[in-house]
Amino acid sequence: MKCFGPDDHDALNLLKPLIEIRFVSGDKNGFPITRKRIEEDMKYPLDLVSTIHRREWIAERYDLKKVIYMGDGIFDGLVFDSVCYGIAPSGSSPLALEYADFVTASPGGNRAVTEACLHLMELFFEPFKLDTVAELGLEQLGAWKA
Repeated sequence: MKCFGPDDHDALNLLKPLIEIRFVSGDKNGFPITRKRIEEDMKYPLDLVSTIHRREWIAERYDLKKVIYMGDGIFDGLVFDSVCYGIAPSGSSPLALEYADFVTASPGGNRAVTEACLHLMELFFEPFKLDTVAELGLEQLGAWKA
């Protein structure tokens, strides 16, 4: 999704040292906007991949049983059914919600990515604790000065 909520980029930066984060989009017409936001602004890799062929695209590049995938579309259930762990934001397609392992309480664009990142840290890694922020490098947090 092109829409990110408050804290989503910060939460991705917390997760970034732990796993490879990659974005895919099936929106050919809006891809230049997505590329600017994801690649240029957020500094994450992005690929244009048809929604119908996404499972095959992922399988060609990754072991599906080691992939965590977040999506909200009608074909994302096909991916969820094949990967290690699938996450759907609330308000996703009913088919995505049916196959997701975890559904965020927040809708896309309203901290759903943050919720997913914190959930993954707790489930697969170490839970995030606010009092450990000082131990994290400012670069990891994406800190910048005004």
